[in-house]
Amino acid sequence: MKRQLLLAAAILAAGSAFGLISPAAQAHGYYDNPPPPPRHEVRPAPRPGQAWVPGHYDRARSGYAWRGGYYQAARPGHRYVPDRWVHGPHGWVKRPGYWVR
Repeated sequence: MKRQLLLAAAILAAGSAFGLISPAAQAHGYYDNPPPPPRHEVRPAPRPGQAWVPGHYDRARSGYAWRGGYYQAARPGHRYVPDRWVHGPHGWVKRPGYWVR
């Protein structure tokens, strides 16, 4: 068990030294490269009691993966603010969507 932990630590250290893995960035979901431009989606017809959540890129092991838009139960008196990617001092990080009054 101790040998496996030492091996794992050595691999992580070597990966960070060569820029392949950034443990801090990986732990907090930061990416060095920005996400690709959003894909064009045709929004389906409105549905009563449902709010449209536009498609967006999610984090993926190899970079970014597109998640198509979908309908979600609406919250009366609220507006949905979609997911977005923000560039900060450590790289790109995804801010999840949320509801506001």
